[in-house]
Amino acid sequence: MIYLDNAATSWPKPPEVNLAITDCLVNYCANPGRSGHKMALQSEKAVFDCRSLISKFFGLNNPLNVVFTLNATMALNIVIKGILKEGKHAIVTSMEHNSVMRPLASSGAMYDVLMADKSGYVNPDDVESLIKNNTSLIICTLSSNVCGSVQPFEKIAEIAKKHGIPFLLDASQGAGAYPIDIGKMNIDFLVCPGHKGLLGPQGTGILCVNSQLRPETIFEGGTGSESKLLMQPDFMPDRFESGTVNVPGIVGLSKGVEYINKRTPEGILYHENKLCNILAQNLAQIPGVRLVGYDPLKPRTAVLSFVMDNKDSLVLASLLNIQYNIALRAGYHCAYTAHSTIGTKNTGTVRVSFGPYNTIKDVDRLTLAVKEISLQN
Repeated sequence: MIYLDNAATSWPKPPEVNLAITDCLVNYCANPGRSGHKMALQSEKAVFDCRSLISKFFGLNNPLNVVFTLNATMALNIVIKGILKEGKHAIVTSMEHNSVMRPLASSGAMYDVLMADKSGYVNPDDVESLIKNNTSLIICTLSSNVCGSVQPFEKIAEIAKKHGIPFLLDASQGAGAYPIDIGKMNIDFLVCPGHKGLLGPQGTGILCVNSQLRPETIFEGGTGSESKLLMQPDFMPDRFESGTVNVPGIVGLSKGVEYINKRTPEGILYHENKLCNILAQNLAQIPGVRLVGYDPLKPRTAVLSFVMDNKDSLVLASLLNIQYNIALRAGYHCAYTAHSTIGTKNTGTVRVSFGPYNTIKDVDRLTLAVKEISLQN
């Protein structure tokens, strides 16, 4: 199997991830923060060690401001629905995932869309014209999950800070490959999954809070702390961590981040983008194939979308899977507004997304497969 769907879930995982999860499940997987016995204490230490690792990885000064969630979607809902409500206003880019757009649409708040160009890039100079007296949140994706365009989020964050507006960065695409320093980049809330660029397992998500603002809670429950009180604790991370966290997943996530630290995000980004750019050059030479939202002269992550004349994207992806054993994704990628922006709202795209374990052989085999299918038209 040639796996090129890392924007959905990274695979394979570093061997250390799998071993650490198994060790946790077999030897000490008890409830952290709920009991005083040795297994529970070992689980609690493993969870805190991961908080500390992630805090350092993203430039956050307090590990307790790292909140573990089930996924990035849950973390986005915590921030969006915890801040926005009827009477509030938000600004969002047109390249956002439905994990942003749907909770935003149901929050009751009004919002304006910062439109990107056909290559999927927004202009930060357009932000201030959208700010209103009741603007309460500015939301921006780090990188498009459709075409890999890295947004000028640092400049947008500077504008947000200038106006005293909280800034939420959705780093679901890019975290682990694109260097992020929350403090230096003026990011108030950072969200990412553990199972994509951070190379951890599914069922793990992260919310990093770099602000005195605390969103309202959208769910409450047991935290192992302040059990006499009927109200949710105010302190971090308990305010947003009701219920038992995914200890085996968090243990595996630690090993994923440790692997990234060894190779460095910059090194991984270089490797992945090198493969992506070679593939783009190859596909551009195949008659009937058109790259979508690809600008090699601007910052990118290794996500590439393309379409083929007279071939439905879903059919093309199915042929690549069945006939050539290549796994990638086709359709709208849960980001219809992004497709509307780059001109593929009627067709969707075939999406290729690279990971740290992909090689030039993968690029060559995909290129050959697409070329052969194009000759069948």
